[in-house]
Amino acid sequence: MNRKLSTLILASGLLAGAQANADDLLQWQNNSLTYLYGHDFKVDPEIQQTITFEHASGWSFGDLFFFTDVIKFNTDAQNGNGDGHTYYGEFSPRLSFGKITGADLSFGPIKDVLISATYEFGEKDVDAFLIGPAVDLDIPGFDYFQLNTYLRKPGSSRPGKNVWQITPVWSYTLPVGESDIVIDGFMDWVVDNDENRRGEYQANLHFNPQIKYDLGKALKWGEKQLYVGIEYDYWKNKYGIKDGGAVSEFVGPTDQNTASLLVKVHF
Repeated sequence: MNRKLSTLILASGLLAGAQANADDLLQWQNNSLTYLYGHDFKVDPEIQQTITFEHASGWSFGDLFFFTDVIKFNTDAQNGNGDGHTYYGEFSPRLSFGKITGADLSFGPIKDVLISATYEFGEKDVDAFLIGPAVDLDIPGFDYFQLNTYLRKPGSSRPGKNVWQITPVWSYTLPVGESDIVIDGFMDWVVDNDENRRGEYQANLHFNPQIKYDLGKALKWGEKQLYVGIEYDYWKNKYGIKDGGAVSEFVGPTDQNTASLLVKVHF
C-alpha cells in the first residue's frame, strides 16, 4: 500500500481515538454485491461480466468508501496482459473537519469541509494515489452530493506528471408507485495533461451512473436491499489513453460508451 496513504489512515485513527470512544467510533455502514453484464467495452475485450463488492461507512472522524471489481472476459478473449480476467479497486477515506473539530462548518449549500484521499489498485500499472479538498453539498432532492478535488499522483511504475481530478459523487431517489428508482454514481474528470506522450496518463472523463429499481421494496421483501437496473459507462480517453493517439494505434478506439445489466444486493 502507498506509504502516504498508510500515514493518512494512521492519522485518521489517532484523530478518531482523541475524538470518540470505541462505542461510537463507527456510526453506520453498508455493504453490497453487484453483478454486471455488458458489451461494447473498449481497450479490454468487448464483452464483460463483473462482480463488485462495495463498502461504505460513516465514522466519528469522517467516512470511508471501498470497492473492488473482479472482471471476467467472455469466451476466450484476453486483455493486453494475456489474461481472461482482471481486477480493480479503490480505497477512499475522507476526514471531516466538522466532525473532528465539532464545529458547524455549513454555509450556503456547503454542509461540511473534508480532506479526501483515494488509493487506486489493480492489475499491472494502474496504481495511483489521490488527495485533496472536498465538500459535502446540500442540494434539494439529492440523498447526498459530494464534490472531491484531487491532486492525482501516478504510481511509480507508470510515467507521467501529477494532474488534477474532480470527482462528484451523488444519489437521487425518485418514488415510483410502491417503490423507488435510485440514480447514483460518480464522475472522474481529469482536467489537465493533454500532452500526447506515449504511456502518460491523459486528460479523460469517466461518467458512471447506475439507474436502479428497488425490487425488494416492490415485492415487500424490504427496501434498499435488492435492486435491478442498468449501469451506464461513458469514458472519454479510457484509462487515460488518448483516443487516436500513439498508444491508441495499438489498442484501438479508447472512447467508451456502453451500458450493463445490473443486479445489486445490500447487506
